[in-house]
Amino acid sequence: MNPVESVSAQVGVSGLTAILISLVCIALSWWAMQNLKLDLFIRHPKGPQGKLLQLLLSVVLGHFVASFIMDYLGYTQMLRYLF
Repeated sequence: MNPVESVSAQVGVSGLTAILISLVCIALSWWAMQNLKLDLFIRHPKGPQGKLLQLLLSVVLGHFVASFIMDYLGYTQMLRYLF
């Protein structure tokens, strides 16, 4: 395998990993937000607007968690150059 193919494969695996981690984090944040009492903040939490707000909040929270995990994985990969 030549170096160009190796780098291309590494970039592809990295992209796939980022997508999977993001989707898992969004799903986990959606699951966690099911226990949140949104009726304290909005009028109709079971309506379409309430569900959309819950979905958007889950995407935002999942993105932040996934970003943290991806940064952490990147930092741990850099540690091998320390020693």
